[in-house]
Amino acid sequence: MVVVMDVKCRGIAMTLLFFLGFSAIFPLCFSDVNLPSLTHKLLPLISKNRIGSSVVFPVQGNVYPLGYYSVSLNIGNPPKAYDLDVDSGSDLTWVQCNAPCKGCTKPPSQQYRPNKNLVPCGDQLCGGVQSSPSHHCQSPNDQCDYEVEYADHGSSMGVLVRDVIPLRLTNGSVLGPRLAFGCGYDQTYSGPTSPPSAGVLGLGNGKSGLLSQLTSMGLIRNVVGHCLSGRGGGFLFFGDHLVPSSGVSWTPILPGSSVKHYVSGPADLLFNAKPTSVKGLQVIFDSGSSYTYFNSNAYQAILNTIVGDLKGKQLSGATTDHSLPVCWKGTKPFKSLRDVANLFKPLTLSFTRTKNVQLQLPPSSYLILTKYGNVCLGILNGSGAGLGNLNIIGDISLQDKMVIYDNEKRQIGWTPANCDRHPK
Repeated sequence: MVVVMDVKCRGIAMTLLFFLGFSAIFPLCFSDVNLPSLTHKLLPLISKNRIGSSVVFPVQGNVYPLGYYSVSLNIGNPPKAYDLDVDSGSDLTWVQCNAPCKGCTKPPSQQYRPNKNLVPCGDQLCGGVQSSPSHHCQSPNDQCDYEVEYADHGSSMGVLVRDVIPLRLTNGSVLGPRLAFGCGYDQTYSGPTSPPSAGVLGLGNGKSGLLSQLTSMGLIRNVVGHCLSGRGGGFLFFGDHLVPSSGVSWTPILPGSSVKHYVSGPADLLFNAKPTSVKGLQVIFDSGSSYTYFNSNAYQAILNTIVGDLKGKQLSGATTDHSLPVCWKGTKPFKSLRDVANLFKPLTLSFTRTKNVQLQLPPSSYLILTKYGNVCLGILNGSGAGLGNLNIIGDISLQDKMVIYDNEKRQIGWTPANCDRHPK
């Protein structure tokens, strides 16, 4: 069975996503008479100057204590807003679906309701969510089912639908493309709390993603980026209009990496600008992960280096603070991360295939301040969380930077930015 694997994290919970078709196992189906025609009206051909434009979404949330960033996406006509987790570690966008819905956290009035707009199996987008031959549809007119399983975080099962998603470009144009997304009618949660959002906004480059669909329609370039503020909030954009013409550090997306994952490397880790034993890391840039994860060997080396450097400083282990696995306390509660800026050294990921390209991680990019006034290490053991040798650069390390995923040039870029200042 071919498995498509995505990585997502919420707090310490790590998630591995598997997209399968389960129409033969789960009996809930929609009537064939509700299936839409394979043909649908597209927008008129877009003018050349629109291609250089972007769509901008305000972002809400933070790394701690919420543990996620989200955007509000309007769907339907008349439009209805749905708050969705921002996830560059997967490509399928899905919302909780009143079909009816089992295990949804949103009330029926806030769930999406399909209306004769299911995507049939014969649609080319269906293949992107049904990777296993054993779960392919029996007929091109069958509904296109999907299932998303989260290793420590539950699952979502549903069907693909297509509806109007109104968008305003930065050049002032207002568009209404009909895009396909998941309508999740069966949700399960395995964590201590259920997520407050209505679904997931997938930013990956797979064919079923909103970004790829907009690109195939000629509406925007195949570029997506986000700017997450360390104070909470920020913005997200589709298209290349906001990409700076200079000052961006670029590193290639690794050849052969999944279209659903933004993988780069190899990279060596520096501590206070000095080499460490951690070398040759391949890293996944994943806005669906609250924290940064390294494989067991790299994590232990980083932890030992940081702890060794703290010897003789006025810090001790905050063993009663369970916000994260490793926390420290001072002689009195800290009020901000600025209080410990002189106690911790910066980390740096130095990408060896691109000369002088480095991702700077000051203490604010790997520490959180808890409600108890302690500081905790926001770098976690990925192997212990079931990730094997995967290394994840999560939200904590992406804050206060504009991060750009250029799928046309197959590269990832970043530059320091004031993410509190939203583009007009």
